[in-house]
Amino acid sequence: MDIEKDYIKLIFGLKLKQVRIQKNLSLFGLAKLTNLSKSYLNEIEKGKKYPKTDKILLLCEHLDVTYDQMVSLKLDNNLAPIGEILKSGILKEIPLELFGIQEADLIDIIANAPAKVNAFISTIFEIAQHYNLSRESFFLASLRSYQEAHSNYFDDLEEKVISFSKSFQINLDSKISIEELEAILKEEYEYNIKEIAFRDQEALDDLRSIYVPKSKTLLLSNELDDPQKAFILAKEIAYNYLKISDRLLTFSWIKFDNFDQVLNNFYASYFAGALILPRKLVVDKINSFLENENPKPEEFVQLIESFEVSPESFYQRLTNLLPKDFQLKNLFFLRLSHKTGSDFYQINKELHITHQQEPHANETNEHYCRRWVSVKTIDEAIKQNKSHFFDAQISSYANSGNEYLVFSSATKDPFLHDTIRSISVGILINPTMKKKFKFIEGKPLVKRIVGVTCETCAVQDCLERAAPPVVLERKKRHENTDLVVQQFINQYS
Repeated sequence: MDIEKDYIKLIFGLKLKQVRIQKNLSLFGLAKLTNLSKSYLNEIEKGKKYPKTDKILLLCEHLDVTYDQMVSLKLDNNLAPIGEILKSGILKEIPLELFGIQEADLIDIIANAPAKVNAFISTIFEIAQHYNLSRESFFLASLRSYQEAHSNYFDDLEEKVISFSKSFQINLDSKISIEELEAILKEEYEYNIKEIAFRDQEALDDLRSIYVPKSKTLLLSNELDDPQKAFILAKEIAYNYLKISDRLLTFSWIKFDNFDQVLNNFYASYFAGALILPRKLVVDKINSFLENENPKPEEFVQLIESFEVSPESFYQRLTNLLPKDFQLKNLFFLRLSHKTGSDFYQINKELHITHQQEPHANETNEHYCRRWVSVKTIDEAIKQNKSHFFDAQISSYANSGNEYLVFSSATKDPFLHDTIRSISVGILINPTMKKKFKFIEGKPLVKRIVGVTCETCAVQDCLERAAPPVVLERKKRHENTDLVVQQFINQYS
């Protein structure tokens, strides 16, 4: 698609609509004046057609504007920010149809209220700059919205895994082996697979694999453990079986060139997770675990380890299956990282099903609540020098009163030195949840009053507090000031 030509058509359409509305003319009225059809004029305004010179001159004559004014790409103040967005091609990069949005609808909204849209877009830009929001961050936020809109369950991908298993005679009632994954890539898709020492090249230190399309060569780090290797191999199978060509060539990703690559990376990852952790097998084992009215922490660890996958892969799979097969849609997923010796914990991946749950990322350098089990597992993994430390607790949020059952596993970050990360899934405790997790009503888990960040937390006498509640105190001060102002207004009214 020629973005430059599309941009010229869209700008002309926007300008035509703006001038027409300023002249208080309907499309019907303009069509009657010019003897041009209403449908033709509508297509021009939507940026689908660009009129020939004689038609432009006709429009200029009846709208009392100059030819140069109409064909110039220069926009007035009302439309200038919109022009920047259209010229950037960002609307072409994001598949708006995934969200049920037509580009023409956006153009209509922009043209009908340019000043308001201008203010809105300027606000978005300001927020993006303030929080250092990168292009990749914007794409990933769009992807999260897409996942959350579908409760992170994609039936078509689940069905494709089943079709794949039948076609390749894979038994989804048992674990697929690395040897089987390698054989499919080599024999069916003609891959060359080589293991090399990525750490010998400092620039490749954070990578685990590189795919070379020309020779169909998959380069794997020789430091991969079996779960990491299995996931990468399964993901390569997904790219081929799903016939995805616009794809990333490295794992982990370095950059996304467009939103399609973000979406395709997600599709391949989802397929890989569903292949390594088959739906029926996982659901059956979770049901067996939930039958125990007094489960021990090590039993949950054994459940994860029985699949021979990383804790992150298992927790990610839970976010697919808990909403679908257990009707538990109020849940969150967090990946928290911590560099040994530092005082900061950072959320670098999150997902919220149904609506945003209490714990969420912020970009204001506030301190996440030290009472989170996500933080505790990291601290204990460091203190006890364990490769996998698991814990669970009931987190009761002071501000809302909502309570969550949170499972958390901390392991060494495979991509970063001296970094521990925890993977957590939290499930809102409600009547539906209690019917599934019967042990909630039995021997109680540790319950802790928690907040989101120290700066916004109302918990009194918190020994774990890492910073004073300055944001909360400022809010209370403003509320108190407002109350006094209202008293003066009432007194002197």
